[in-house]
Amino acid sequence: MSESANRLQLHDTLTRTAREVWPSEAGTLRFYGCGPTVYGPAHIGNFRTFIAQDVFRRVVELSGTPTLHVRNITDVDDKTIRDSQKAGQTLIEFTQYWTERFHADCAALNLLPPHVEPKATDHIAHQIKMIEDLIAHGNAYAAPDGSVYFRVSSYADYGKLSHLEDRELKVGAAQTANDSDEYTKDSLADFALWKAHKPDDGENFWESPWGKGRPGWHLECSAMALEYLGVEFDLHSGGIDLVFPHHENEIAQSCCATGGRFARHWMHIAHLMVDSGKMSKSLGNLYTLADLGHRGYSPAVVRYTLLSGHYRQPLNFTLHSLDASHQALLKLAKFEKQLRALTGATAAPSLDELRAAGKADIFAEAWADLLNDLNVPGAIGAVFATINKTKPATLSVEAAKSAWVGLHFVLAALGLELPVIKDEGEVEAPEEVKALADQRWNAKQARDWTSADDLRKQIELLGWIVKDSKEGYTLTPQA
Repeated sequence: MSESANRLQLHDTLTRTAREVWPSEAGTLRFYGCGPTVYGPAHIGNFRTFIAQDVFRRVVELSGTPTLHVRNITDVDDKTIRDSQKAGQTLIEFTQYWTERFHADCAALNLLPPHVEPKATDHIAHQIKMIEDLIAHGNAYAAPDGSVYFRVSSYADYGKLSHLEDRELKVGAAQTANDSDEYTKDSLADFALWKAHKPDDGENFWESPWGKGRPGWHLECSAMALEYLGVEFDLHSGGIDLVFPHHENEIAQSCCATGGRFARHWMHIAHLMVDSGKMSKSLGNLYTLADLGHRGYSPAVVRYTLLSGHYRQPLNFTLHSLDASHQALLKLAKFEKQLRALTGATAAPSLDELRAAGKADIFAEAWADLLNDLNVPGAIGAVFATINKTKPATLSVEAAKSAWVGLHFVLAALGLELPVIKDEGEVEAPEEVKALADQRWNAKQARDWTSADDLRKQIELLGWIVKDSKEGYTLTPQA
């Protein structure tokens, strides 16, 4: 396969076309992904975006191109300040706790850690310097209260990412959830680069040439991208809700401050729906990884579910889809075990070994789908089509080993970890399912038949069958 044929073709939000992803310098693809605002647990909608970015990175690296992945931590904004004060903690203590919680969830979901993960509060000086440059270039101005605003009218290309020329620009970036403070501005479209200190901010402020305050939300990504990726870099990514105003504002302030192009390629991930509706805390359908773990679903099942739709299309999440994902992973695990038994291998190939292999063998169609705008649904369908027509027992040892490496090549691209099948038909049940089974066994010993039956139904809803004996019980996955 030629190098060009092994490159990812990815939709670009800016040009609305599919474009080849390639590194502009030094053979390393440099990309920036907007990270979490750490004021609470990240929900599965957030993780849909981070998983899609993770698959992007894995596909690029498996195609033979190293990456430099930068993902920020937003640890100062209206919400982090408000909630840290409610919790009676300093901003640093509060955000550090939620940052660690985010990292734990990322590890559980098998997300590759970014190469650089800068925090907004560690880069205040970088942001002040960018503001000074923008003022010097005539793109920003200080208000009487000490706030500083970007003058949108000074940047002729404002709106090119979100195609604002198609509609009237009314209230701009200052009206978004993370930039909602009201200050004196020359225009409603202008957005805050620096926010003057307010009594509600408490001790959360930094000194600046314009007085005490803190950076506006949009500025941090521009300043940190410049610091770690340079004036121009290869790709920028985030959720579709960030196209306007966040990414639009990043482009404007970055291009005006540096005179460069900023990001060459833009990747955006569509929303996650829940039961065909909007995900909302008030509706009780805003799930975290811990919420789903308490229901007996493993992080691997959650990851499979969140990546199973095309990243540019809204994905409808249901608890039933988790059950289907569990069964799909079991089927993959059984096929992988059959191939592994023929090869005599004891451990899966490492990511470095797979990069060196550089091919998917009988799963080449699935790999081709991934190179075609990260078509994960197509890739998953191709994997199962190949499994359905392949009989491991008929393969030679050499063919089985090649197929086994090819399967792991695609699994690595998707970041999927398979459940462990100890013996034929015996799979390690999640701890949450074991806990329900223990409760059911205790209820039976207490002759509480109603509770025992209810618990059995809960176990079955999670995809498991419990079988009793005189000594105890066994758990087996549903076929």
